[in-house]
Amino acid sequence: MMQNNSTHTAAELPETRSVTTTQEPSTRWQRTVSSRATKKTLETQTGQRTAAPYVSPGPYLVEYPYEYHFTINEELKCKQEKPFVVLMVQVAPRNRAHRDVIRNSWGSEKLANNQVVALFFLLGMQTGDDAEQVHQQLLQESKEHHDLIQGDFVDCYKNLTIKTMVMLEWLNSYCSSAAYAMKIDSDMFLNVPNLVNLLLKAPRTNYMTGLVAHGGAVSREPKSKFYVPVDLVSDHFYPPYALGLGYILSLDLTTKLIEASRHIKPLYIEDAYLGLCMRHLGIRPTDPPNWNLFRVFPLKYSRCAYSKVIATTVPENMDRVKTWKDFKKPGRYC
Repeated sequence: MMQNNSTHTAAELPETRSVTTTQEPSTRWQRTVSSRATKKTLETQTGQRTAAPYVSPGPYLVEYPYEYHFTINEELKCKQEKPFVVLMVQVAPRNRAHRDVIRNSWGSEKLANNQVVALFFLLGMQTGDDAEQVHQQLLQESKEHHDLIQGDFVDCYKNLTIKTMVMLEWLNSYCSSAAYAMKIDSDMFLNVPNLVNLLLKAPRTNYMTGLVAHGGAVSREPKSKFYVPVDLVSDHFYPPYALGLGYILSLDLTTKLIEASRHIKPLYIEDAYLGLCMRHLGIRPTDPPNWNLFRVFPLKYSRCAYSKVIATTVPENMDRVKTWKDFKKPGRYC
């Protein structure tokens, strides 16, 4: 849901464990943004628990590069579990229900084809009157499940690019030994064995796949949710990019994409932005071996249909836990 960031102030921040980006801002607009970030960080580190009011860098830009910190972290889990693939689910802080659905369905699959699968939920900071209450609930949830990663950015639609870049920084810092990561939305069905089967045959470097959009037009309609002005993206069409509902990348790409982000103005359409970064690197996303593996339109449930996909959006109001239990019961799919 689109929110107007200029009206938000950041949530009250607890003590943070810092993870610093190694990036040096490379342009004037990035240096300006980074100086604001450094000021905010110093205020936090000197004990002021209330962050400075949010100042938008503009209606279509987001604040990255920027020194973000993790207020909830799982620093050792990847070292301990040594996953082959890491599932990164981007979800709002308040949305405990979606997290529990995933934990009780496809997120519970920790081993597929003898490969270890790790699950993490990535979230930003809640704003509003209940921000502190939500944060305390998240701390308790983290103690129970040890699968939450929270960065100190405002969690809203406008900041999805920040969320994605913080995800890449976290993977680079804490999970670089894994072979692959998949970013997936919280309202998806994921066939974990099919995902692992694909990756066992996939390249280990410069690999990004999913539902790859080719020739996507840059919206010039000011009333559109996806409007981008010419001075931000001058091309009429985006380079190929994997749709944000669920995409996979080899983990050598994390450092490369972070480096590329220093040179590309970070617009708030996160999947298209990664496509711009990939073009800067001279790397094309890989089309999936079968276009039906990733479904952007809801796929009506049947054991046979769901056995043939990797990820799909699901019909509204579908009981995803019940569906998953039916899908995992013994017997032929088709």
